[in-house]
Amino acid sequence: MSDDGRMGGIRTRRLGRTGLHVTELGLGAMDTPGSAEALATIEAAAAVGITFIDTAREYAGSEYLLGQFIRSHGAAPFRIATKTFRRTADGAQHEVDRSLSVLGVPFIDLYQLHDISTEGAWEEAMSARGALEGLKVAQYRGLIGHIGVSSHDLGIAERAVRSGEFDTVMVEYSAFFPESAPLIELAAERDVGVIVMRPLGGSGRMSVIRGLMERGEAGVLTPANLLRYAWSHPGVSVAIPGARYPSRVHENASIAADYAPMSAAERRELEAAARRLYDG
Repeated sequence: MSDDGRMGGIRTRRLGRTGLHVTELGLGAMDTPGSAEALATIEAAAAVGITFIDTAREYAGSEYLLGQFIRSHGAAPFRIATKTFRRTADGAQHEVDRSLSVLGVPFIDLYQLHDISTEGAWEEAMSARGALEGLKVAQYRGLIGHIGVSSHDLGIAERAVRSGEFDTVMVEYSAFFPESAPLIELAAERDVGVIVMRPLGGSGRMSVIRGLMERGEAGVLTPANLLRYAWSHPGVSVAIPGARYPSRVHENASIAADYAPMSAAERRELEAAARRLYDG
């Protein structure tokens, strides 16, 4: 890491009370295995200095792909975060053991409860024999470092932050979904690391935006501005846009290496452009 808090050309941020410092640009590896250039994409992430990769047991081929990279390149240069959909203690412990085997590592930095977005999922995962208890056992066994949660429901995400049980929270946040800003501020107050999913608005919207860019009609609605938007919130620890090709990794890294935070007026302008695209 350089003296100015950068890894290569990418700035780093503290991942809440985990104490880990990760590049503010990470890689969401959900769709990466679906590309013929999947392994090259992971190699590109390592080459540009990205230090945080998010995967999940349910992302078909994703943990396996990272395991391929690790086995062929030696120790992983990444902080790996993975997730489980299991809601019971036994199920979560089984998932941890499977992740370790597939990834080919003795230890995982961050293990998350995946998509705790309904009251039922919350109650089951947080029960006496729920998945949280299973991850605590894995943590006690020295298999995982920290415990996080992902959610698509801001009310439940707030409950997770206030519970004090989680070191990180993963939520959607972008100009398309600015409603997460107060939750991110609360997480920062509680020293909970914030992982931003879909900072570019999701693959469907990004395909439309790239089409507009080709026609010169995108205006302010560009990948660079969308990433700037996410990083302009000081409570965000890392944004994890997905990538299926090395070119996308290099594009995102280039943005991360040379951007200026957005002013409040710029954020409002981008939100308005996002609403117009969404309404259309």
